[in-house]
Amino acid sequence: MTAAARPRRRIRNEHRVAHAVLLATLLVVLVVSIFPYVYLLSTALRPRAEIFRFPPTWLPDTWAPQNFVNVWSVVALGKWILNSVFIAGTSTVLTLALAIPAGYALARLNFPGRRVFRQILLITQMFSPAILIIGLFRFMTSVRLIDTPWSLILTYSALSVAFSIWFLEGYYKSVPEEIEEAAMVDGCSRTGALFRVILPSMGPALVATTVFAFIWAWNDFVIALTFISSPGNRTLPLGIYSFLGQYMIEWHYLMAAALIAVVPVVILFISIERWLVKGMTAGAIK
Repeated sequence: MTAAARPRRRIRNEHRVAHAVLLATLLVVLVVSIFPYVYLLSTALRPRAEIFRFPPTWLPDTWAPQNFVNVWSVVALGKWILNSVFIAGTSTVLTLALAIPAGYALARLNFPGRRVFRQILLITQMFSPAILIIGLFRFMTSVRLIDTPWSLILTYSALSVAFSIWFLEGYYKSVPEEIEEAAMVDGCSRTGALFRVILPSMGPALVATTVFAFIWAWNDFVIALTFISSPGNRTLPLGIYSFLGQYMIEWHYLMAAALIAVVPVVILFISIERWLVKGMTAGAIK
């Protein structure tokens, strides 16, 4: 082997090693990510008698797929799903209704306090919702919205609108102002240019914002636990918590309900994955 060929061979070997390490790392991440769902599915398919068996096994001796059917009659699972869909969907619409014009104003308009307002938006993202719960609870009680879906809708919208405004502002800035100017020359007002020209071109950004607001409202447990007390007003995460009784935990039903709760989110991500990736990277590549 010539002296010139040795460096090339060494580089190829280094690339192979780096490639193998990368694949091994990805495999470990994949296993760690999938393991909770495998455990959920394994427990959900067991009869109750096998759940506490020792030593535990990966697969049940007796399969119980009827758990996924029985759970609908054991608890008001359908009602909880409808409540979650209504609350998450309505709060998402309200968030977009506020974030779309507010983000546009920050990106395009010059007004007193613009920089301060942007800084306040960023500061609000530093606070955990948990430290705001007592104040929010007292407020919702004073306006008589506690234990109603609207207490959650308003709270979820208030907590997600700041990030949504900040995210959409970055996308608005990536859109050339000449597009709006051309629309206004053709007779559009600024509002008309926003809704007729800009919004139709920012589908990926709107999808990403919608997913963020919806998933935040769909998955929340702490705020719902604080605000909701009536069984009929429970959201799906709060309803699943009801399987944890004082003297007994129905693990097989709990795991089955948890998997059912994951399915809509998985379907949502699979159906809009392409749009979601575009929306998250649009501001950086335009």
